Amino acid sequence: MDNFLVTLIFMAIIGAAIGGVTNHLAIKMLFRPHEAIYIKNWRMPFTPGLIPKRRDELARQLGLTVVNYLLTPETFRKKFFSKDIQEKVEEFVQTKVEETIFTNDKTIQDWLTLAGFSNMPATIEQKVEAIVEGQFESIKNTLSTKSIRTLLSADIQNTIDAKIPVAVNHILEKGEDYFLSPEGELTIKAMIDDFLSSKGSLGGMINMFLGDSSSLVAKVQRELIKFMQSPGTSELLTKIFTQELEKLKERPAMDFLQDIRFEPILSKLQTYVKEQLAVEERLNQPISHYWPEGNTWMKETVIPQAIEKAFVKAEDKLEDVLKRLNLQEVVREQVDSFPVSKLEELVLGISKREFKMITVLGAVLGGLIGIVQGLIVYFI
Repeated sequence: MDNFLVTLIFMAIIGAAIGGVTNHLAIKMLFRPHEAIYIKNWRMPFTPGLIPKRRDELARQLGLTVVNYLLTPETFRKKFFSKDIQEKVEEFVQTKVEETIFTNDKTIQDWLTLAGFSNMPATIEQKVEAIVEGQFESIKNTLSTKSIRTLLSADIQNTIDAKIPVAVNHILEKGEDYFLSPEGELTIKAMIDDFLSSKGSLGGMINMFLGDSSSLVAKVQRELIKFMQSPGTSELLTKIFTQELEKLKERPAMDFLQDIRFEPILSKLQTYVKEQLAVEERLNQPISHYWPEGNTWMKETVIPQAIEKAFVKAEDKLEDVLKRLNLQEVVREQVDSFPVSKLEELVLGISKREFKMITVLGAVLGGLIGIVQGLIVYFI
């Protein structure tokens, strides 16, 4: 009986040792050895371990599992395209726009400096000067090369032409008023005296016969008035003025501006434009100064519509983006490149207790099998 118990205990111990060691070795062989072991050209069986040996297949299966069951388009839609997420994104953007763009703490010049344009006022003024100078030179060139007829529109020319008879009649009326006035009489008398004086002895003879030139003033005055009131005079002057005007129209406008110094005009014009623009002063104001309702408009109109359209567009393109990302291949590459030692450390760290229980279970089962074998041997 004592021998039976010793044998039974011995077989139980041997069975437990075999079961425990076998399970422990099986767990280790999941990962080890990490590389195949060769004796010359012969590869030892069971090398490398199961997981290193099947790494490619494991990586491929994990990639398929992730794409088909974990990171599906529907998963992304639920996580990133829900109404709650859209409202949070909208609120975040609205807050950032208000705090960043429409704040009174930052002027337009601050934004330009942040973008690398610290000398923008001087740059703008230089550009303005160049533009004004360019336009000024263009106008001068136009005045120098084009005739007045070309510069004036047909409507303006017709208006000027229509004013010639009016101007002639006005001149004749004023001339008539002048020569009928005492001042006009004195002018006529002076003209007669000058005329007679210029004729020498003939003029003196005429003056001797007629007496004082005052007697001729009334006659000359009367004839001048008749001349001015004559329709032919108006027609003659209108014709002369029209002919002279047509000649003027053919000449460049610059012919009448030769004595003008344009440099001071250009300089004053540039200064005036810069003063009116007041670039530096305008840039030292925040955006809200020029657009006070901008923040409200952005928050209530632009941002909600932009976010909604962005979400709709992104959701429409989601499946195409996921296909382009090729998540299956990404997962496969990552798993395939992940060190087996790290994977072993990770799995054993998580399941250390369970693996110990498997080893213990193997020992218990081995011990029970040893006891059963001992009983069979004893009774047979």
